Amino acid sequence: MTGAKSFTVLPSDILAKLKAAASAEEFFVLLGVGYETRVLDVARLHILKRMGEYLAGEDLDGASDIVAAARCKAVLERAYEDFATSSPLEHRVFKVLKQAVAPKRTHFVPFEVLLKGR
Repeated sequence: MTGAKSFTVLPSDILAKLKAAASAEEFFVLLGVGYETRVLDVARLHILKRMGEYLAGEDLDGASDIVAAARCKAVLERAYEDFATSSPLEHRVFKVLKQAVAPKRTHFVPFEVLLKGR
């Protein structure tokens, strides 16, 4: 990765540290996931939202810090890769983007039905 940054995983109490993270960059640093600034600048919220969707399918209750850190790292890498290779518009993780392409509902009432009410 050109201009990529990478770090070392620090697994102790990783879930608490992730909950306290104030930026996308902190997630990447805490989990030791490399990233390109240009990708994060464009898709940071999309990546974190997708990471949350992936984590929803994981059961981390009772997992050791090492296992939890490894799973979190894997889903962050997966989410990052989703947006490193395509645009946020292609994945549409946010409701507003999904609604933008959803079929428009029309409430059509035939004229004859309106006349029957008279």
